[in-house]
Amino acid sequence: MASVRAVNIADLRRLAQRRLPRIVFDYADGGAEDEITMRGNCRVFDTITFRPRSAVRTPRPDLRTTVLGTSFDLPFLLAPIGSTRMFYPHGEALAAAAAGAAGAGYILSTLCGSPLEEVKAAATRPVWYQLYLVGGHDVARAGIERARKAGFSALVVTIDTPVAGMRERDHRNGTSELLTRKPFTMLPYIPQLLARPRWLARFIGDGGLMSFPNVMLPTGPMAYADVGSALEQCAVSWDDFQWIRDAWKGPIVVKGVHTADDARRAADAGADGVVVSNHGGRQLDGVAPTLRVLPEVVAAVGDRLEVLFDGGIRRGSDIVKALALGARAVLVGRAYIYGLGAAGGPGVARAIDILRADVSRTMRLLGCGSIAEIDRSFLELPSDWPSTSR
Repeated sequence: MASVRAVNIADLRRLAQRRLPRIVFDYADGGAEDEITMRGNCRVFDTITFRPRSAVRTPRPDLRTTVLGTSFDLPFLLAPIGSTRMFYPHGEALAAAAAGAAGAGYILSTLCGSPLEEVKAAATRPVWYQLYLVGGHDVARAGIERARKAGFSALVVTIDTPVAGMRERDHRNGTSELLTRKPFTMLPYIPQLLARPRWLARFIGDGGLMSFPNVMLPTGPMAYADVGSALEQCAVSWDDFQWIRDAWKGPIVVKGVHTADDARRAADAGADGVVVSNHGGRQLDGVAPTLRVLPEVVAAVGDRLEVLFDGGIRRGSDIVKALALGARAVLVGRAYIYGLGAAGGPGVARAIDILRADVSRTMRLLGCGSIAEIDRSFLELPSDWPSTSR
């Protein structure tokens, strides 16, 4: 299996790039506009250095953590990513199964290509459901009820998508043109699909361009069309959390928090957790890397709810740095999608194994015996690091 040869996440990225058509690879790999924020999410980790404790025996660090009352064997969850079936047939179910086998959490996107019941059946550990309000409140309520009945244990409400970001790679690759299904409009962009015949055969065998089966409109599942327009018509606001709480009786996590003020609003709205996230640099370009925002949010609401982190994770050492700055756990997105695109389920498993080994090795070299022991004393922060008093 090709994924076995991957030493790090960058290797999985290269393997995915070889296997996937450009339009599919760039959907995962790209960001908004000049991609400044996307690159910054990764580069910011380089500005923080470690302060290890030497001569400390740590033969097997304890990587377990508890998030929203659930114990996980690893301090990270697989983030919600839409249209995962484009990368590999039944991609959502494969990723959920790999996460469960490793003792990690998995979060399913509303805008996925697999029925949520199928994904939950493939999982062996708790899974969460990420909510967009596409289709309107009644459609969203129906989706929430389906997720509850299927056994999803938490609801993740994304708040940073009032409109889709300007993802220029998607425009250059002809995403809109290919979705028209008009032969002459599609023709200039077809060669990139034909250049990956094995991927194309699997994609067609899995049903081709799928609808969104968890967004049930009166006419049937929402078609794979202009998601940006659908998001714009149904943008979430703080007022929506009243009816969302009424519809979902379990834990609620707010994803897309990027300031202390929004973190406080989330806490006031009854959230149980927040995810510090800029959507992987795919929405508003030019905002700060999420790692620089994390301490501000932890200082504002860390005593009121659980703070999770998302953005730029490519190595286990990145995970350790985010945990040391106060995150309860982190979400990884592109890191596992590269694995899925490279080799399906085994690729996801390899991505998880790489991050697990990285975290364990980093902790042993730091002289830190458990996730619970990780704190800021293990880090050296730059002199210009932002204040936490906002």
